Amino acid sequence: MEEIKLNVQTRDEIGSQKIKSLRKESFIPAIVYGGEDDAVAIKVDRREYERIMRAHKGQSVVFHINVSKDGKKVKDYPAIVKEEQHEPVLDQLLHIDFKRISLTEEIEVKSPIAIKGEPVGVKQDGGSLDQPLWELDVICLPTNIPEKIEVEVSEMTIGDAVHVKDLVLPAGVRTDHDPEAIVVSVVPPMKEEPVEAVAEEETLTEPEVIKEKKPKEEAAEAESEEKSE
Repeated sequence: MEEIKLNVQTRDEIGSQKIKSLRKESFIPAIVYGGEDDAVAIKVDRREYERIMRAHKGQSVVFHINVSKDGKKVKDYPAIVKEEQHEPVLDQLLHIDFKRISLTEEIEVKSPIAIKGEPVGVKQDGGSLDQPLWELDVICLPTNIPEKIEVEVSEMTIGDAVHVKDLVLPAGVRTDHDPEAIVVSVVPPMKEEPVEAVAEEETLTEPEVIKEKKPKEEAAEAESEEKSE
């Protein structure tokens, strides 16, 4: 993967109010750290950064960052995005962490998995394609980061599965991911279970309540019977 040039500026804006003003000017506050140099606070042009990330959506991008101050270049180095912070409601990008890297040392990054073709088990037998793994952690030199890892699924039938160990990785690329992990599989069609008729509730007859006679009531009843005799 080639390095993508990104021009940035150092920043002195510290504190929430100054950072808000910075964002209103279409800049993203960021920081570059790692390696032997100290961390540097920078600001990135929002439109330029978002344009690059849209063009490389889902990929791990290697940047060649050119840092300038007061219009003069002060530093340049390769770096990758370590973390992005987003506003939770509007999903607006708030901050970026860049990490310096060496082009001669391996790094571990994520590479997207791309499905190629339509399985026979889906097209002819009504099965479904299940993809538990959408990204693979790969280890390689920054210049060897694959844009994507393609998985050919056209010949897959119901019950077939592709595991991590079955993937064909580019030269110079390896992974420490569980080799038995399933990347994609073709599963049988879902069977619709018949809806059972709900039996009507039986009307329960309230049992007759026999009230127990009190001693006084029993005595009065016996006395009445004697008089009648």
